[in-house]
Amino acid sequence: MPANESTAPGAAQTNGFHISPAPAEKTPYEIKEEPMRKPRKIKVIAIGAGASALCFGHEVNNSDLDIEFVAYDKNPVIGGTWYENRYPGCACDIPSVCYQFSWAPSPDWSTYYSGSREIHQYFLKVAKDYDLLKFCRVNRIVTGCYWQEETQTWRVRVQNVEKPEEVFEDECNILLNATGVLNKWKWPEIEGRETFKGPMMHSANWDDSVEFKNKTVAVIGAGSSGIQIIPALQPIVKNLKAFVRSTTWVTAGFGQRFAGPNGSNFKYSDEQKEVMRNDPKKYLTYRKFVESELNGRFRLILNGTEEQKEAREFAIKEMTRKSAKKPEVAEQLIPKGYEIGCRRPTPGNGFIEALCEDNVDFIRGGVKKITEDGLISDDGKEHKVDIIVCATGFDVTWKPRYPTIGREGRSLSDEWSTASRTYLSMSVPHFPNYLIFNGPFGVYGHGSILPVMETISKHYMQMIRKMSDEWITAFEPTEEATDDFAEHRRAFIPRTAWNGSCNSWFKQGSIKGEVMMWPGSRVHFFDALATPRWEDYHLTRANRNRFYYFSNGRSEREFDGHDLSWYLGLLGGVDKQPVYKEEDVSEFLVR
Repeated sequence: MPANESTAPGAAQTNGFHISPAPAEKTPYEIKEEPMRKPRKIKVIAIGAGASALCFGHEVNNSDLDIEFVAYDKNPVIGGTWYENRYPGCACDIPSVCYQFSWAPSPDWSTYYSGSREIHQYFLKVAKDYDLLKFCRVNRIVTGCYWQEETQTWRVRVQNVEKPEEVFEDECNILLNATGVLNKWKWPEIEGRETFKGPMMHSANWDDSVEFKNKTVAVIGAGSSGIQIIPALQPIVKNLKAFVRSTTWVTAGFGQRFAGPNGSNFKYSDEQKEVMRNDPKKYLTYRKFVESELNGRFRLILNGTEEQKEAREFAIKEMTRKSAKKPEVAEQLIPKGYEIGCRRPTPGNGFIEALCEDNVDFIRGGVKKITEDGLISDDGKEHKVDIIVCATGFDVTWKPRYPTIGREGRSLSDEWSTASRTYLSMSVPHFPNYLIFNGPFGVYGHGSILPVMETISKHYMQMIRKMSDEWITAFEPTEEATDDFAEHRRAFIPRTAWNGSCNSWFKQGSIKGEVMMWPGSRVHFFDALATPRWEDYHLTRANRNRFYYFSNGRSEREFDGHDLSWYLGLLGGVDKQPVYKEEDVSEFLVR
């Protein structure tokens, strides 16, 4: 269904899959002359070719549905956040054996917590081994998405990053937003940022050509990226100036029970790798132990639990112990007004220790101004530096960087101008056939995101099957269902640490913003998304008669070689019409 056309976004579409409008009431109803559930082609376009799109592509490969799938990515290489984030020290806070697809376990992880480059290599290998690269189109940036009511399709405008003058349009039945939330990095809003004469870089746009050895370096920010960058740069720079504006809990990563001493990282031995490679049962048992611990840690998020109290006491003890050389570090870092989990914990091994080294200046507060050769801190002091590193995070408002226009000309950016609004983090009223991978109010706070992606992918495949089988042309959540989800969410969130008075990307980068979290645990999310709640959707059909898909009274099963008595059980576990031989049942033949 590609459409290399130059017509306006709102023009009627005639190419590709076309759905005729429902006939008028007086038009005689006619039977569709083909078998029921005959596969109907569904075109799906994904924005982004990171882990979400790869996971969905795997589902497409293993489906019997007729799905055409393409994923457009702005980068020259697939991998999403793990391609973009390659700053020194960049690593995952989830144990490696849990940060992988259940259908593609790797025996090659080098450490308990893996670095970004190793994780990126994992996704590259998975894409190659599972034939997923055929879906991916790199160096292609989506610049606009427009719902076409006439054809019940999305029209997607795409630009060639290498040749910006080349712009083309594609069309699809379903549009997947697979960009992720930590996708649009942003410079800090500091006066004079453009005046600095030396190298300045953002953690999500790292420049490997810059030499840090024996330089004076400023690092702005102590969120997830800053906590990892500072201990990585400290040993090689002459002087590191760490500007830390917010308090933060510094803990070990998730999965501490199976980590090294005090939650530290460790390298897998050759013997352990041998087990991963040659004993699938034992490897699965190990993975399930670690994964179960991650799920159990949701209790830390719930206010007033013993687990939350113990985690707080442990963190205070460890932060105090690690800052013995400079006690003021822990005194100024330890939060007073919120619990662990209000901000997402990050692997903090080495961070406090680095702040206490002689070549590090711990500067409590922000940056007031940037000059040609340095920075001026909030207290008015000037700091001369050679390099500035901005570990200042992302635009987490979820507003798309490109026009996304739904029914009645509604703009998603306008709809979300004050706050994001979704149904179960997946879909949006008035934006038909628009699906988001772990969108606003998804599962971010604990555990690996990859099982979440697998659950969402399976959920979306169920939706596509109904769309294909029953000749549904469009689906969108109702206003009532979306409002009910918001009401329940807002009643639940105050029970959690997420609701604390911290500055967090969970709250769109503010203290008072609405908490953008799923109202429950990961396990709760998995169960909630086991099957779609079609009663919460408004459906548009290709025909006024909802049983139009009943067709000519025959089933596709009768023509495609499936077992015609499958409901009695399958021979050999295969749903295929068996070739019967009389000798197989000779005892029952009457001669």
